[in-house]
Amino acid sequence: MILPRPLRTLLYPLSVFYEKIVRVRAGLYEKGRLRRKRLNGTVISVGNLTVGGTGKTPMVLWLAEKFLAEGKKVAILSRGYRGSGGTSDEIELLRRRLGNRVLFGVGKDRFRAGRRLELQEPVDVFLLDDGFQHLQLVRDLNILMLDGSVKLRDEWLLPAGVLREPISACRRANLLIVTRKTERPDIEAQDSHNFSIFYAQTRLHGFRLAGRQEIPSYLSEIRPGPFFAFCGIGNPEAFWDDLERWHVPLAGRRMFRDHHRYTKNDVRRLDEEAEQVGARAFITTEKDEQNLNRTALFKHPVFVAVIDFVLSSESEFLAAIDRVLAARRGAAA
Repeated sequence: MILPRPLRTLLYPLSVFYEKIVRVRAGLYEKGRLRRKRLNGTVISVGNLTVGGTGKTPMVLWLAEKFLAEGKKVAILSRGYRGSGGTSDEIELLRRRLGNRVLFGVGKDRFRAGRRLELQEPVDVFLLDDGFQHLQLVRDLNILMLDGSVKLRDEWLLPAGVLREPISACRRANLLIVTRKTERPDIEAQDSHNFSIFYAQTRLHGFRLAGRQEIPSYLSEIRPGPFFAFCGIGNPEAFWDDLERWHVPLAGRRMFRDHHRYTKNDVRRLDEEAEQVGARAFITTEKDEQNLNRTALFKHPVFVAVIDFVLSSESEFLAAIDRVLAARRGAAA
């Protein structure tokens, strides 16, 4: 969420202090003063530079399907942010789509979670979800997701802005994936790093009723609109833009905080707002579906938008992954 300018200005000194801490920490890892830990399997990190959604979970899902198709044993390591009981909304989304074909390790210490898994059985590939800042774990490939609609050079670091690290941290990435735009990202103009940049966007498979395992249907096959959209994700604007791009007729919309868990009062308010604008059904995301209160029933059907990721140059992207991993294996030999 973008803060009001006066509040951002007030918080700016904290951002300067935060930047110093982040730079010192990264430098200590780079110089070997802080020890990194290595798992036996190949580790591929998918992360971002900003607070908010950039498509990390769809990217992890895409990579998992790719390596599973190659016959690899895949494990996903996640902190389980704002989750409980060893899971979170993002983990449950991945479990729903991948089932028991993939192992999951959840916890703040991703090395310990991964080590526990590989002691049970060999793991070929570990996918480190939201791992760009998790410097403790050695990774063989660093994929950085960037929201192309955000002008990074105009942003401040936390807590005044949305940057988790200075944009110079992009140099740690092997591959950049830009979402929501098809142009070179607005990073440092004088940056000499030779980035391998790829572009991606969400693709709609269809809509299904929340809580159902049914095959997604086309918009024309489900209940006619208009719809009331709601979400509690890191980048709600991306969801609104997608709905417009998919020509979904909306009567209203409401956003909640990222990872929001819906209460009975939330459902009641959403029902009231939908009634006021004449909506006939709701539309939300797969991530939000995991946070719906199972005991709170909506007056109208709730449809979930089922999506995946489309890369503009898939074959080149896969070749780039193979090149980086082959170079790492050669260096380790």
